[in-house]
Amino acid sequence: MPDEPTKSDLDALWRTVRTQLEASLPETTFELWLDPLTVVGADGNTLYLSAPDSIRTWTERRYAGVIRQALAETGAGLTQVGFATEAATRVSSDVGHEPSLNVNYTFDRFVIGEGNRVAHAAALAVAEAPSEAYNPLFLHGPPGLGKTHLLVAIANYLRASAPELCIRYTTAERFTGEFVRALRNEGAEEFKQRHRDLDVLLVDDVQFLEGKRHTEDEFFHTFNALYEGGSQLVLSADRIPSELSTLESRLRDRFEWGLTVAVEPPNLATRLTVLRRLVREAGIDAEGDALTELARRIDVNVRQLHGALTRVIAHASLTAKPLTAELLDSVLPRASRTPGPTAVEEIQRRVSEAFGISRAELVGTTRAATPVRARQVAIYLTRELTDLSLPQIGRVYGGRDHSTVLNSIRRAEARCKEDESLAERVEGLRSAIHTSKLRISTSS
Repeated sequence: MPDEPTKSDLDALWRTVRTQLEASLPETTFELWLDPLTVVGADGNTLYLSAPDSIRTWTERRYAGVIRQALAETGAGLTQVGFATEAATRVSSDVGHEPSLNVNYTFDRFVIGEGNRVAHAAALAVAEAPSEAYNPLFLHGPPGLGKTHLLVAIANYLRASAPELCIRYTTAERFTGEFVRALRNEGAEEFKQRHRDLDVLLVDDVQFLEGKRHTEDEFFHTFNALYEGGSQLVLSADRIPSELSTLESRLRDRFEWGLTVAVEPPNLATRLTVLRRLVREAGIDAEGDALTELARRIDVNVRQLHGALTRVIAHASLTAKPLTAELLDSVLPRASRTPGPTAVEEIQRRVSEAFGISRAELVGTTRAATPVRARQVAIYLTRELTDLSLPQIGRVYGGRDHSTVLNSIRRAEARCKEDESLAERVEGLRSAIHTSKLRISTSS
């Protein structure tokens, strides 16, 4: 393999590794944990893989070793594996300047319900007639409801139906990172060409632009160039444009030029449809009452619903038990329910107790090692166990900005990977917070 492998080289290498893994692992194990993985790039001797949020931690913890072994047997010179780290994002941007799209994010696989019907219809209209339907299309709503799925579905649809169009899907975070690197490397013109010579630009999580004055200015000019040139823009955020309070008003105004559509939490029927599809695709037999009970317990978003089902399936697979209501009770006790925003106080209380600090120290400004580590863990759990946006989390942790919150989440994730005892402590906190649902609900 060449010193600097191309995306085609890496795709071919991953196909070889996948074949080895498929032959050496049980069919259900492979389909659940390894089949969804895609290669995003390489750096040094490390191959970087992307995995859905719902399975990434488990797959990395349980199967990184077998992946490394299969990779080493290819003789390609890549002996380590990374999972969707910042380095992976950087590499995916450098190799072909285009991040890999999730092939499973299509309109056919999007489960339509009352909360997302309009958003789905608007996204499909844009895919069928870019620049003619709604421009820009702005989707907003809490994390985990399918905004990314719809943006990527548009890109996948257009790449299949109109390959002559130049399409780019990215995130505001990646846009920012590439812009900063372009300035450092004196490649600003190449960056502009890459983002303005397009027929369709899809940008996820534009709230990440808040507070980044130079990047906001560049995105403003990029938006203008594309809009005036007749290109389609599709954007998403965790709230409506007018609530992006620290974003420049001229950008907020432009975001509202087209159609703004909310993506709302799924109702019970939609959640049950999602679960039925997931177990069918996983080839798992599940009793109907078990899926109904799970759909009732997890009502915040589809991402957390998928994550809960993944945990239950994992236990079913490891214990060779059928997916029943009884198994569901053992994995997710009846008192368990994905906590909403009212769980923040419970998270802060339990983390403070676990680290032996006061709540004031947890949310305060002290930079002592223990409070900092506890704060990062608390912010990480708040992001995972509530539907609060990054700015909202920042407000309940002493008024921190969303970039600080994001950095805390990343540091907590990295430390859990490096420190097994910390990972176990976090898992214990997660379980304790889940089982406190009844007390939280009563106090809300």
